[in-house]
Amino acid sequence: MPAKFKVSPAATSELQAKLRCRSFPAEDVRRADIMLRLAEGQAQRAVARAIGCSVNTVRLWRERFTTEGLAGLYGRHEGREIAQETPELEARILDCTRRSPKDGSTHWSTRKLVAELGISHMRVARTWAKPGLKPHQLRRYLASDDHDFAKKAADVIGLYLKPPTNAVVFAWMRKPPFRHGTA
Repeated sequence: MPAKFKVSPAATSELQAKLRCRSFPAEDVRRADIMLRLAEGQAQRAVARAIGCSVNTVRLWRERFTTEGLAGLYGRHEGREIAQETPELEARILDCTRRSPKDGSTHWSTRKLVAELGISHMRVARTWAKPGLKPHQLRRYLASDDHDFAKKAADVIGLYLKPPTNAVVFAWMRKPPFRHGTA
């Protein structure tokens, strides 16, 4: 049977303050709750069941609190290092944004560009935000590959500007011979 778990009155009041505080990280509050329940005399298994964690988690935090006190109740994981934004990567993102997507769509989305470049969508969004780029709001023009396009366009525009008397004008095109560009 493990020895009775003792917590000083000063530590108890600090743990209770953590438990009541709404601005602390959830994990800090959870560790404080574990310590307070153990101090009340609850068994490790009962604490684990009540908190919704494993007995090993309760045991780990109990040992750290016993050896280090309140200072032992911080997480040891430092997290992931933030990747540096390099000018080369930004240039690659902007260069790719300037070109049309390979899937034939009219513009890039952050997630579409992520699939193309293999980087995070937030990196793309931050890179676009710096110069104020909004690819979904770019004004676009259409350039035709048809050599007779100017003549055909003039005929259609002429029908709309000066329609024949008692005539109905319909315009229909199966697939436009256009390629997209940016203005």
